[in-house]
Amino acid sequence: MIKVAINGYGTIGKRVADAVRAQPDMEVLGVAKTRPNFEAETAIDKGFPLYAAIEEREDQFAAAGLDIAGPVAELVDAADIVVDATPSGIGAENKSLYEEYDTPALYQGGEDAELVDTSFNARSNFEDAVDADHVRVVSCNTTGLSRVIAPLREAFGVEKVRATLVRRGGDPGQTSRGPINDILPDPVTIPSHHGPDVETIFDDLDIDTLGMKVPATLMHMHSLNVTLEEAVDAAEVRDLFADESRLFLIPEHMSIDGSGKLKEYALDAGRPRGDIWENAVWEESISTVGRDLYLFQGIHQESDVVPENVDAIRAVTGSADAEESIQTTNEALGIGL
Repeated sequence: MIKVAINGYGTIGKRVADAVRAQPDMEVLGVAKTRPNFEAETAIDKGFPLYAAIEEREDQFAAAGLDIAGPVAELVDAADIVVDATPSGIGAENKSLYEEYDTPALYQGGEDAELVDTSFNARSNFEDAVDADHVRVVSCNTTGLSRVIAPLREAFGVEKVRATLVRRGGDPGQTSRGPINDILPDPVTIPSHHGPDVETIFDDLDIDTLGMKVPATLMHMHSLNVTLEEAVDAAEVRDLFADESRLFLIPEHMSIDGSGKLKEYALDAGRPRGDIWENAVWEESISTVGRDLYLFQGIHQESDVVPENVDAIRAVTGSADAEESIQTTNEALGIGL
């Protein structure tokens, strides 16, 4: 069993912890929090050993009636690998701790690509992370773009990608982001950071991205225009995407016209927290004009990187190849709405 430490038990960390626990070849050695809150209590209720991410705050956990297993350094020392799910910038500060104990680490997409040996997307460049010491699982939006671009490149070739990302203003629990009543170019310049980030996965890709923020919390929405190297029929693209396990084609008959109904469908389907680990591509939006492909896809920012973290664990520890890992992760989580 691969012994996994999770440093940061928030939006991403708690989901990764549940996903790791579900795997047949992994165990959660413990999770670390900076302070006692409802997520710290939930971790204990679920049986995850809780560690103090900041040693000087151990007394705060005791004052809140929460038993901790020790400081985060002990967790890192005992683990085979650490998933750093801390806020942007904190992972970079933690790198020296992981190096001190010679424990390989995964970081999230908010960290700079220069921090790590390679950026990672399971569908696109699994092999680049094999036996690496420091790997960055790219952001939710970059993950979503990479999952679409990889099969298109393999099947038809890609000349140019143009993507407009309509981004949620904040996650449901990020009360500090609101109240919100605006639509913002974010950034107002071109490109947004997403295009250069996708190029950390595909270093020869021509991609332009624009970003906006809107007063919503449920999901991001992508509008894609991909110029392929050959003219294809929309049906060919639909067939291609139908074979991709982490692309969910929303059929027209389901009458899911937006992220609200999509989220409700995930809840009705029994998904934990209503999570949508796949790209949700509106099947009827897939259209082609000559070599130009167009589509809309929804990206659930809280969860689409979760299976990627699980696959990155296997890549770094050399315990499975890409096909085997993706299949195991999918089966353990029940991916495939």
